[in-house]
Amino acid sequence: MVEAAMKRDPRPGVRQRCTAIRLLHLGYKPEEVARMQAVSIPTIYAWIKRWRKGGIEELVTKPRSGRPPKADEAYHQRVAEVVEKDPAELGYQFTVWTIDRLRWHLAKETGIELSEARFRALLKANGYRYRRPKYELGHLQDKEAKARADELLDDLKKKSFKTISSSSLWTKPR
Repeated sequence: MVEAAMKRDPRPGVRQRCTAIRLLHLGYKPEEVARMQAVSIPTIYAWIKRWRKGGIEELVTKPRSGRPPKADEAYHQRVAEVVEKDPAELGYQFTVWTIDRLRWHLAKETGIELSEARFRALLKANGYRYRRPKYELGHLQDKEAKARADELLDDLKKKSFKTISSSSLWTKPR
């Protein structure tokens, strides 16, 4: 039963704990097993206790309670709304959202302050990716000069250039 779980259980934690239990049954000392499994000796004793209490299912990592996330569903929804808006619509002078600008705006609006790492993780979990902005500079270009350059480029593309074909990249000068 332990050997089968060591080989086939899809949960890596259970496989590691079953391996430790098997090593103990083979006669290894808890100190040796702890060293082999890269865990502390008290951890090995805790695994033994859990194994005796309920077998393999007791070796499964249980969900732990913890601090609830600051960002609730309403916050996620507000992120989705704000990220799609142009910052100018909200009265800002800039045209591109950055992580810090977006965090600051949402903190001001919702009162929820997230760390940069947590905020990046939230955006990633919601399918957003950071891309560098593409700046449009067409309005700064001289339209006549651009048209002349495009014509010149087309002419250069149309002209046929004499090419030397060779089966080798190495050639001798003639």
